[in-house]
Amino acid sequence: MADTQYILPNDIGVSSLDCREAFRLLSPTERLYAHHLSRAAWYGGLAVLLQTSPEAPYIYALLSRLFRAQDPDELRQHALAEGLTEEEYQAFLVYAAGVYSNMGNYKSFGDTKFVPNLPKEKLERVILGSKAAQQHPGEVRGLWQTCGELMFSLEPRLRHLGLGKEGITTYFSGDCTMEDAKLAQDFLDSQNLSAYNTRLFKAVDQDGKPCYEVRLASVLGTEPALDSEMTSKLKSHEFRGSRFQVTRGDYAPILHKVVEHLEKAKTYAANSHQEQMLAQYIESFTQGSIEAHKRGSRFWIQDKGPIVESYIGFIESYRDPFGSRGEFEGFVAMVNKAMSAKFERLVASAEQLLKELPWPPAFEKDKFLTPDFTSLDVLTFAGSGIPAGINIPNYDDLRQTEGFKNVSLGNVLAVAYATQREKLTFLEEEDKDLYIRWKGPSFDVQVGLHELLGHGSGKLFVQDEKGAFNFDQKTVINPETGEQIQSWYRSGETWDSKFSTIASSYEECRAESVGLYLCLHPQVLEIFGFEGADAEDVIYVNWLNMVRAGLLALEFYTPEASNWRQAHMQARFVILRVLLEAGEGLVTITPTTGSDGRPDARVRLDRSKIRSVGKPALERFLRRLQVLKSTGDVSGGRALYEGYAAVTDAPPECFLSLRDTVLLRKESRKLIVQPNTRLEGSEVQLLEYEASAAGLIRSFSERFPEDGPELEEVLTQLATADAQFWKGPCEAPSGQA
Repeated sequence: MADTQYILPNDIGVSSLDCREAFRLLSPTERLYAHHLSRAAWYGGLAVLLQTSPEAPYIYALLSRLFRAQDPDELRQHALAEGLTEEEYQAFLVYAAGVYSNMGNYKSFGDTKFVPNLPKEKLERVILGSKAAQQHPGEVRGLWQTCGELMFSLEPRLRHLGLGKEGITTYFSGDCTMEDAKLAQDFLDSQNLSAYNTRLFKAVDQDGKPCYEVRLASVLGTEPALDSEMTSKLKSHEFRGSRFQVTRGDYAPILHKVVEHLEKAKTYAANSHQEQMLAQYIESFTQGSIEAHKRGSRFWIQDKGPIVESYIGFIESYRDPFGSRGEFEGFVAMVNKAMSAKFERLVASAEQLLKELPWPPAFEKDKFLTPDFTSLDVLTFAGSGIPAGINIPNYDDLRQTEGFKNVSLGNVLAVAYATQREKLTFLEEEDKDLYIRWKGPSFDVQVGLHELLGHGSGKLFVQDEKGAFNFDQKTVINPETGEQIQSWYRSGETWDSKFSTIASSYEECRAESVGLYLCLHPQVLEIFGFEGADAEDVIYVNWLNMVRAGLLALEFYTPEASNWRQAHMQARFVILRVLLEAGEGLVTITPTTGSDGRPDARVRLDRSKIRSVGKPALERFLRRLQVLKSTGDVSGGRALYEGYAAVTDAPPECFLSLRDTVLLRKESRKLIVQPNTRLEGSEVQLLEYEASAAGLIRSFSERFPEDGPELEEVLTQLATADAQFWKGPCEAPSGQA
């Protein structure tokens, strides 16, 4: 059997998202709006399979065919008859649920491959003897032949997502290196093109000169279009001795379905902001234009306090090894009014709280653009995983001048972060009950501060295309050097393009640090209803949770490649290092032996020193983070951040040894079962499923009732068309074009 690092355990936690009451309160028109937005999100989410690994689309198609022909209970009888044990069949169900939940065979949180925890030959017997194989023998056998080996392979390069020799990615062709990624980013910057909706494919021309295809995601391909904004970009460019061909049409059949349902949603929009927002999203996905998506995002920002909230597009760049390309995601949710009222009070206090942050006023935005901040109950979240909170849009120019929105996903928090005492690792016994009682409330506070005042704070110093600066060069002083500002962002440069591989993690670290820093402010805790001893317990558990999370983060570090696989967890480890460096016994980590005789560890936080030792250390660190970000000082930012992110076995902590202990006692991230909506006549029904691997599989089996087989064929055709770029899986399965 595989190393436990690369399997999902049979007892993995599975929870169902509860949005029944919020959905019940929607009007018929709001339900229709939510339904069509959900359909658009689910269709678009299929693109993530093509953004993950060469084999992921085939695995998805194979599983979908299996479970459409036989539901999990029926397939179980066949599997047991084929000689599988109950445990082996459950392992297969957990694997299938994991593929659906992560939209691929790599964990969305950590980018590690996971494989079925049963013998390959047994799974082969189940698949080739299934009802699906009897109905479509050529297709099912062809799919298995295409993805079976890769489904189980743990060849070193395939264990993690990464670029070049570091791992596998389908954002880039298999022969691309980090140097190619940097060259492509410079090319995109020179053309004022965003990388968010692109992939990069490398070839060599007849003269041995490298040539690159930059492919934009769009419904349209080579067809002529009236939109000169994009057509002027779609051509061959010479750049630094290489040829770049800008094309479009990536994921075209999938985005066609997205656009179809966005058009239908427009009919049920509540106001003109929503109508114009959807019109621009349609334009963006049709033409391949990020500028159109930005225009849609402007209307989205202006749509304050909607009953049904949503966002859709190529959004987060965490899984691009270079840190610039966005994974497709789409969410639809309904407002939770009680928690939203607390967030509104936090927004009302934001301008005052921003003054508490430890950097000079010149490093803060000229005007705080009051955002929406709501607690939402998620109906649909399509993509590779579901976060606890979101601060979007990610476009720097919009965030600086137009504003942003914050959302906290209340029903996700309720299920994803529930904790059982017996599964609590690395805490002192006397801390466990306190931790369980206050983890939820403290996390509400941390998410609120992280999203609103973490991601929502700070200014980028920019020189525009006309040479004008958005700061006073003569008077603004760098508080770290005492000198005038020496560096800034030029026109076309963004935070992501400039800081590339560390951008996501660095920004998450800054936001987490703001949350820890500002939770010490009495006004913040009063807003959330905590005073006196309760407020002190919330602070203690929030800091303790961050310290523990920093230790747990070691699971996501790869010693062989000396790199981190998850931005948020790297950020938490960095904060742990900062607090350990503060000294004076603020934080200690003690290796121990568990009651089972195996290595263990305990983290301790001295609550009496949080303000006297922890706060000043965090203050110094936060100021440096912000100054380096504001000034676009990449070399300084990398030196600071990568220094704290380094994992060694140097005493006293011996982090590499502690990593072995963390892996030994790790708990897998929960899988979340989401409902479906179905249109029956003119009414929208909510379909819910049990909290189990089988329930999660059923939710996906019923997700595309009208066109499931067609979608699977589309996915395998798209994967096969590009298979040459990974020199791997990939002859077309029998029965596939």
